[in-house]
Amino acid sequence: MSIEKAKAELENSTAYKRLSALFDEGTFSQLAPFTVSGDSFAEVVAGFGEVNGCACYAFAQNSDICAGAMSKAHAQKLKKVYELALKTGTPVIGMYDSAGARVNEGIEMLTAYGDLLNYSGKLAGIVPQISVILGPCLGSAAVMAAGADFIIMSEKGKLTVNTNGEGGSADSNKRHGVASVCASDEFAAIEAAKNLIVMLPQNNLSDPYVSDEISPVPDDSIISAFADGGSFIQLYDGYAPQATVGFAKIEGDTVGVVQTNGDMLDRRACEKCVKIVRFCDAYSIPVITLADAKGFECIKAASKFTASYAEATTAKITVVTGNAYGAFYMAAAGTGASTDITFALENACVSPIAPEAGIIILEPEKLKTDKAGREKAVEDFKKNECSAMRAAEKGYIDNVVAKDDLRDVLINALNMLSGKRETTLPKKHSTL
Repeated sequence: MSIEKAKAELENSTAYKRLSALFDEGTFSQLAPFTVSGDSFAEVVAGFGEVNGCACYAFAQNSDICAGAMSKAHAQKLKKVYELALKTGTPVIGMYDSAGARVNEGIEMLTAYGDLLNYSGKLAGIVPQISVILGPCLGSAAVMAAGADFIIMSEKGKLTVNTNGEGGSADSNKRHGVASVCASDEFAAIEAAKNLIVMLPQNNLSDPYVSDEISPVPDDSIISAFADGGSFIQLYDGYAPQATVGFAKIEGDTVGVVQTNGDMLDRRACEKCVKIVRFCDAYSIPVITLADAKGFECIKAASKFTASYAEATTAKITVVTGNAYGAFYMAAAGTGASTDITFALENACVSPIAPEAGIIILEPEKLKTDKAGREKAVEDFKKNECSAMRAAEKGYIDNVVAKDDLRDVLINALNMLSGKRETTLPKKHSTL
């Protein structure tokens, strides 16, 4: 086959078109394009280029050839991508659409998958990895894809360890907190990957891409009060509604956002917060926590939540936007979280215990009345003993701010913390 004919065949494939949609026009270069598997080209297209101006490696399994099944040649191309990403400190985006592995290559595929899982594991915490699930991704391939930092699924994607394809729909993975983002179709999924990559650094030693500043477009949400307009990308939407997490830009710089939404935090909500905090810490992305919760439902999850904040050495700013009681205050806003700066909005409530419990201990005589009287007693206790100003007087928070001033306050704080350096005792990792 001539080079021209081979190039035309590859460029007409589904995988090549998907990568062309991902990379900026004119920047995509293929890696080992003419590698063969059996009687055809390898079942994956791979290469490098720029995505919204950010350097990136990417691969797309080619469902046009043997349904995208994994082969030795297929695995060798992916290994090349991982090797180069590790050497150059460059993010990897993988597009998955494969029926499994080539049966005729049998047990050799176990070694191939093992090598790829090993390389993906080496990359974790060094360069960001994004998996985009556009079709079937089953068994060992699903384990590999799920090892990425973020998983984006199209409506037709299927991600499951069941090799028979049972389960694993986008909706199911969304509800179980596996899918970071779900999109209506493959092009929306690719667009989601393009939007996400500009939020992330090239590697753990570089700063995130700085975009043009866009003035906020305020609405009822607290995030819109400080984030550049339209910049907030919410992750794990539809999973654990007690918390909202994602990335935003402030004056063009990336921050991680954790917002608790006023309820008790269950295991899933804690897990959701831990994911974003640990990722941000690995890549030195500042974390802004909007704290409003009555406490934790699960002690084990609470310990993991607390540990993720305590371990993180990236810049950490907490804004108490509602209630911060007891263990939750210590974990997200107090000394337990090792926050650099803690602010509170004017209507915030900060207390070592829930006000309902505090009044039982300190003013039990006020409960010897009717329901309306007890409710008033609790409100008076919150106003007099648990207000933001009272917490500031006692040194539990660093300043009380108005919502309209929050953006300027955070910009100044982030600028001040931009040179933060914190060393820790040597260890492999925590045991939580």
